[in-house]
Amino acid sequence: MNAMNNIALQAIHTRATLSNVPVLHEVSVQFVKGRWTSIVGPNGAGKSTLLKVLAGVLPFTGHVQLNGKALADYSPKARAQTMAWLGQNEASSDDLTVWDVAMLGRLPHQAWLAAPNQLDHAVVEQVLRSTQAWEWRDRAIGQLSGGERQRVLLARALAVQADVLLMDEPLLNLDPPHQSDWIELVRTLTMQGKTVVSVLHEATVALQADDMVIMGKGTIKHAGSCTDAATHLALEQVFQNRISIKTIENTRVALPR
Repeated sequence: MNAMNNIALQAIHTRATLSNVPVLHEVSVQFVKGRWTSIVGPNGAGKSTLLKVLAGVLPFTGHVQLNGKALADYSPKARAQTMAWLGQNEASSDDLTVWDVAMLGRLPHQAWLAAPNQLDHAVVEQVLRSTQAWEWRDRAIGQLSGGERQRVLLARALAVQADVLLMDEPLLNLDPPHQSDWIELVRTLTMQGKTVVSVLHEATVALQADDMVIMGKGTIKHAGSCTDAATHLALEQVFQNRISIKTIENTRVALPR
């Protein structure tokens, strides 16, 4: 396969500002198809801003390409079918049922004002079961805890069945067992050829990804495989050597020094 054909998403010399303050500085980065990439770095590094630029939900200068095509050249519908987005603390009407929230993920595949079809119903059931939210399908989302709500919003993103999934702090409010479930779900997605890019604060979870992008002060400090010693060193350095990367029982973990 041509090297460029293997790139699902990339930013080229991108810049972004928030409230007239530069946040991203000439960032260039690539994400390989069928792999899970974690984006990590200290607070204020520009991680969420980069993800929003990649998703096309934040103005930027430079270039973003999705499957080799400029993001701006996609119609809104085509882009929504190809790339799913799960942001931080996303709002959703508290009166909507869990089922209705998950069904919102099918909108990119439906004709205007069309009722959900049999496939839409089957997909929504599948994603609610995969996120262990099926039993709440008739409950209002406003009745759920933060962790339960997060699992429903994840189901909505999965319902898109997009080739690329962007997730900003997807583990927010999730307890350790459901964090493990999320990791397994992401691995299943990549085995299906999906590309997952996630901003994570949990360094040990981030190290379970295939690749890691390490950011600091609005720039890319390092990008490489999560198995590489150079990636571990760069991760320790960006956190001022206050963490240490170890391998315990074949699992990479970040421990406080």
